Amino acid sequence: MVSSAKGDFSAGYQMVLVALLSLNFGIVFFDRNALNFLMPFVQPDLGLNNTQVGMLASGLSLTWAMAALGIGRLSDRTGSRKKILIMATIAFSTCSFLSGIAASFALLLGARLLMGVSEGGIMPISQSMIASEVSPEHRGLSMGIAQNFGSNLLGSFAAPVLLVAFATAFDWRHAFFLAGIPGLLSAALMWWLIREPELSPHPEDQPSKPRLSLLEAFSERNIIICTLQSILLVSYLVICWAFMPLFLTQVRGYDAETMGWLMGTLGISATIGSFLISGISDYSGRKPVMILMPLIGVILPLGAMYYEGSVWIMALIFFVGWGLNGIFPLFMATVPSESVDPMHTATVIGLCMGIGEILGGVFSPTIAGMAADQHGLQAPLWIMFGITIIAGLLALFLRETAPRFQAAAHT
Repeated sequence: MVSSAKGDFSAGYQMVLVALLSLNFGIVFFDRNALNFLMPFVQPDLGLNNTQVGMLASGLSLTWAMAALGIGRLSDRTGSRKKILIMATIAFSTCSFLSGIAASFALLLGARLLMGVSEGGIMPISQSMIASEVSPEHRGLSMGIAQNFGSNLLGSFAAPVLLVAFATAFDWRHAFFLAGIPGLLSAALMWWLIREPELSPHPEDQPSKPRLSLLEAFSERNIIICTLQSILLVSYLVICWAFMPLFLTQVRGYDAETMGWLMGTLGISATIGSFLISGISDYSGRKPVMILMPLIGVILPLGAMYYEGSVWIMALIFFVGWGLNGIFPLFMATVPSESVDPMHTATVIGLCMGIGEILGGVFSPTIAGMAADQHGLQAPLWIMFGITIIAGLLALFLRETAPRFQAAAHT
């Protein structure tokens, strides 16, 4: 499934494209995760309970999901991927400033809802551009870098370390202003260096390629499984982001700086996994790593709750357990894009991301927050534990799509 556009671009341009898209999504996640890491400062200042903490994560996930579903389909129909991507980048930077001036739960929730609208369509568009412009034999690695490398280096490592230190030295509101600036620079770089990909010279002249319906998308078994994994593992992700900082500071007694470094360890893990896990899947196949990595994820919640030793060993537990993040590009983008016609890649990627955000990202943090109010902050971590087991078992039913294995099957 190779679009005609691939042959038009050099290896150098493909590397620049992947690097810029990875940087841009890293800035997206720096903004998205800012509230999670700043919550030990925000919660007492605004008088939030745990249910409201969960609702803030749920609200952003809701609008993120709606944007992923709608904007991915819009970009497939119009072909204006570069322009939409740049406009969304400028918009989410503006929303970070709005979070910094919020003086109540309602205003902060409104700012997060707007941020979700701005950010949700960015990754479906980015991954569809990679599917069009990058050679198939490097698709898994490229999609992994685009989705995980920048997002985890900036959003999961740099964000907790820099933002917590900045909030400690100054104020949590100023930290949000800091988070909003890089997006404007990223938008300028993409406008200058990225070309508008085209799946065909005149898409409107091809009635033989109708819009993909939901029924047609879910007639493919892999789309169903990837969507279910997305629901589960997005839940794992947002529950961890929303409640692990509170658990570490309020239950385990770590200070804010140590918490920031432990959460930053997750970013280091996922940054390495962004190319290691996805790259391995290009050679070992998608299915084996999508079975194994969720099961490794049980280490994180169990270690956070029960390990009593050195903080350095705790950091190692966080590093290993968060390795499941390396498969996010596989079930959200790589496998779906390899399972349908290239004309519909942004649509199915948007479905897997959007439904995962709606049913996982929207409902799970609020449910976890209610459970935390009723049973303590360890309840969200037990939810994380159960999620990993189910996600690993689901992957047993995947159909292998890695190009190397597809080619071998036809020889």
